[in-house]
Amino acid sequence: MKVLVTGGAGYVGSHVVKLLGEAGYEVLVYDNLSTGHEWAVLYGKLVVGDLEDKKKLRRVFEEFRPEAVMHFAAYIVVPESVREPLKYYKNNVANTLNLLEVMEEFEVKRFIFSSSAAVYGIPEKVPVSEDAPLKPINPYGETKAVVENILRDLSEAKDFRYVSLRYFNVAGADPEGRIGFAYPKPTHLMIRALKTAKGEIDRLEIYGTDYPTPDGTCIRDYIHVMDIANAHILALEYLFDGGKSEVFNCGYGKGYSVREVIEAVKKVTGKDFTVVETERRPGDPPVLVADSTKIREKLGWEPKYDDLEFIVRTAWDWERRR
Repeated sequence: MKVLVTGGAGYVGSHVVKLLGEAGYEVLVYDNLSTGHEWAVLYGKLVVGDLEDKKKLRRVFEEFRPEAVMHFAAYIVVPESVREPLKYYKNNVANTLNLLEVMEEFEVKRFIFSSSAAVYGIPEKVPVSEDAPLKPINPYGETKAVVENILRDLSEAKDFRYVSLRYFNVAGADPEGRIGFAYPKPTHLMIRALKTAKGEIDRLEIYGTDYPTPDGTCIRDYIHVMDIANAHILALEYLFDGGKSEVFNCGYGKGYSVREVIEAVKKVTGKDFTVVETERRPGDPPVLVADSTKIREKLGWEPKYDDLEFIVRTAWDWERRR
């Protein structure tokens, strides 16, 4: 089976490519390397290109003839999306349309979409299920919701099937240590905490300590990147087996507070570091935890790495190798 992976040199995409290669799929990665890395592509062929370049994209489809597409190529930094919304709509929406149009030209009918819990905004009910209303509160979340709506309409109009996977807080690294998180300016709490433990960052900020949670800080559902990657393989198999279009949450169904993550980082690394409490950031939900019943029941997804300290340890092992 031939699978085209856009953004396959990035964090989540590269871990999925690793599992695809190990499972025997023929893989082609299409990535502009704006945040991805050539060394992260462990299997298949890498073509450096942008989704804005439809001519190059057509040549790739003509030569490779994929049977399915996995789409990870997107900008993902929420504060940047607020500052530069046009950049996000152009890449995350317009370039996705380019990809879908070329797929239609070459009659490629299976699509796995890298979505986000950001589509929910501040959910009314937690844990949040897939049928919760989509109320994104920033341009990044809006772009993911727009693409999901496009996919729904396309699936209803054409012979086209997709799975959209809504990630919660992806963290950790390949337990074998071959790949991991390598963005130049990380914004994720766990990575910033680890870099503070390493001495690369002077201090770690906690944004808000007066939330209606047990310790006053936000609670998030942290999921190991390899469990996310495995969900993509199961989703791909589901489509190859004739499954209909679906949306699934990817999370463990339980959350950890900002303080709990910081304490786990200090415990795993054996290092103390400066933590500064500051004001809330606008739009942060107090609690964001997945109801993952659907993906467990429909795809048979069984997480292997549901342990906060293990997640931190794999991320720390990777950070020390860099």
